[in-house]
Amino acid sequence: MEKYKLHYRQRFLRRKERIDLESCIRELEELQDEALKCYDDIDQHFNNGSSRKFVEMLLLDGCFVVEYIREFCKMVPEGEDKIIKAAWMEVLVDRDLLLLENQLPFFILAKLHEMTTDHDVPFIEMVKYNFATSLPKVTPKFIKKTDGNAKEVKHLLQVIHVCCCPPGMNASLTGNASNKLKNGEKSFNWPLQLSWSNKKQQIEDDDDIWHDRMRCATELGEAGIEFSKAGKIYRRLNKDNEEDCISLFDIKYDKELIEIPCFEVVDSTETVLRNLIAYEQHSIDVHHKYFTDYVILMDRLINSDKDVKLFRLKGIIRNRIGDDNEAASIFNRLGEGVIPSTQFYYKEACKKVVEHCEKPWSERKASFWHNYFNGPWVGLSTAAAVILLSLTVMQTVLTFISTL
Repeated sequence: MEKYKLHYRQRFLRRKERIDLESCIRELEELQDEALKCYDDIDQHFNNGSSRKFVEMLLLDGCFVVEYIREFCKMVPEGEDKIIKAAWMEVLVDRDLLLLENQLPFFILAKLHEMTTDHDVPFIEMVKYNFATSLPKVTPKFIKKTDGNAKEVKHLLQVIHVCCCPPGMNASLTGNASNKLKNGEKSFNWPLQLSWSNKKQQIEDDDDIWHDRMRCATELGEAGIEFSKAGKIYRRLNKDNEEDCISLFDIKYDKELIEIPCFEVVDSTETVLRNLIAYEQHSIDVHHKYFTDYVILMDRLINSDKDVKLFRLKGIIRNRIGDDNEAASIFNRLGEGVIPSTQFYYKEACKKVVEHCEKPWSERKASFWHNYFNGPWVGLSTAAAVILLSLTVMQTVLTFISTL
């Protein structure tokens, strides 16, 4: 990749006249102190007056990211072709650019883009378009909605995280205004008052962690709960689907029906989801951990290939890796060691589902289906037994009538 990075940097420097390597380094040197704050223990690698090496690294990697994303948006200089042409390489590069440990400060990328662009398209919007097809499902309408100051955005992964947030949640690249304190408002009362009775009541209220009591999809089906898909899967974003507002997280339960937005499982699904979850788990300013809660719920719904098959037949999952067992393993691995948010996003839906399943009739119905219709041969045997019993009863009745 170092060879490709050099090619992309050369293209970047050809974008504008009077732009050369030294002028770019001087521009980034002004942002050096701010960029150093974004890294832990960076001085161990760039010390003893080697700050120039740090700036050169930012320039090389930054030019690569900016020019690569421009290529996807068809902003290639006239007379030139794409540098990375192979589709399989693009998939790998997209995956690596979303690794949490690979992130560059976004203000560096925005600065480089600003220095050499002739277009009015915001760089944030270009980032969204580039990575949209790497995600299980993205809301096309949100791609056009660009908010936030690029200087306040952390990195590419944050842009993608906000891009997937449910509509109407006031998601912003620079934070949620509803979560900010008003002028003069204190964050807590001092001295701190502890009330054991209130704490005990809260424990009793939250004693049932509803998602932990959720059954898998096949068992829920046996209890009389149906599943249906919501929305569509888009391989390309265009005017025909830009008004779609259904996000990945819009899972709803109503009247024994669970609606789940359809999504696609591909080779990069686990990596992308794992890094978005890691970003949520390690960020104290991310108040809504949508990906964390989503994966925890899907881990409960999907226990085996039977659950994946059920979702696949319902059109909820498009399994492009082919193996239902592997698709199930992806969600089971993602759910390991993940801590849900304090306000679990699907708490109410899980509560209603669990309460339905624990009704006596639902329990008996689930037991009946599990014991007598758990598989085609068992179902045929049960049906044959019912028919035989019916014929025996009919014969007994007819014999009794004939004797009268």
